[in-house]
Amino acid sequence: MAHKSGARGAIRQPSRIVRRAGLVISLGVAAVLLSGCSIDNSVLRFGWPSGVTPQAERMRELWTWSVIAALAMGVLVWGLTFWTIIFHRKSRAKDGEEFPRQTGYNVPLELSYTAAPFVIIAVLFYFTVVVQNYVHEKQPDPDVVVDVTAFQWNWKFGYRSVVENGTVWDGADHEREEAMLAAAEAAAERTNEEGHPRPGPINGKDAGDLSYLRYNTVETVGSSNEIPVLVLPTGKRVEFTLSSADVIHAFWVPEFLFKRDVNPNPKENHSDNVFQISEIEKEGAFVGRCAEMCGTFHSMMNFEVRAVSPEDFDTYIQARKPAEEGGQDLSNAEALQLIGQSPVATSTHPFNTDRASKEASQADGN
Repeated sequence: MAHKSGARGAIRQPSRIVRRAGLVISLGVAAVLLSGCSIDNSVLRFGWPSGVTPQAERMRELWTWSVIAALAMGVLVWGLTFWTIIFHRKSRAKDGEEFPRQTGYNVPLELSYTAAPFVIIAVLFYFTVVVQNYVHEKQPDPDVVVDVTAFQWNWKFGYRSVVENGTVWDGADHEREEAMLAAAEAAAERTNEEGHPRPGPINGKDAGDLSYLRYNTVETVGSSNEIPVLVLPTGKRVEFTLSSADVIHAFWVPEFLFKRDVNPNPKENHSDNVFQISEIEKEGAFVGRCAEMCGTFHSMMNFEVRAVSPEDFDTYIQARKPAEEGGQDLSNAEALQLIGQSPVATSTHPFNTDRASKEASQADGN
């Protein structure tokens, strides 16, 4: 009897260890779950970068919870694997049995582990759609509307409208836009030698029809010698309207944590070229990049978002407005200096357009 009691004690010992290990793992997972929703630190981001907008934070939370769910599932799978190895090995077979008791064809169990993945996928899909809808949400009457034009290999930014003291300032350059539209209409009336209409290659439009582009009285245009700096206010809803003057580009600010394709002829390409961010949560300089392979200098097609206080932004806009609208008609660099900001980009630098230059390879070699 003493021998049998000792055997039972030896059998129960691994079970006690497994229970204690399970308790420790459960407490660890619970601690992460309780803190994963609101705390943004390098551990709970699991490699995800830190953003500066509420949309970026919601995406970070989705990533955190997804990784936690994956870790929990991994613990469960590994736990079941080791449990099977330990408690269903051949040495556990009873006297006279070749193998331990078999549990094949357990219909309830098989239905459970078949249905579980579908439930997991459905839950992840639901929360993904919720976050995606939040990121794509557009509200009427944003505080600032920015027209973004990408071209090989730089950017043009203009202010379509800005809310100032409860009134909306119209920054559209209607004269230029009407001239572009008139040129496009004239091109659409062209005929061949026989006098028949000659439709263009883009839904009947000429390839050089750029009437979909938008122009503004206050614009910042980048060049190979100057990185364009887009000045935006913190704490305000900003809307971006994206268009390309040539090939497909992409508008990407890493701190926004997502990119948007910038297409030529957005309507004909059935692309949604408008998106919003509810606010930029902190001041600073944030590099922006083209994230779509667009040609020779794609990797150098950078810009900078300069987030400033609402008060400084109002001063900046007033300084950049044309004199006929009561502004000072200052350049982008001069207006930045006026509000105590660096007149040039601080997060990136211009590139050398000389294709024969060896600077890049020499720098890599150093």
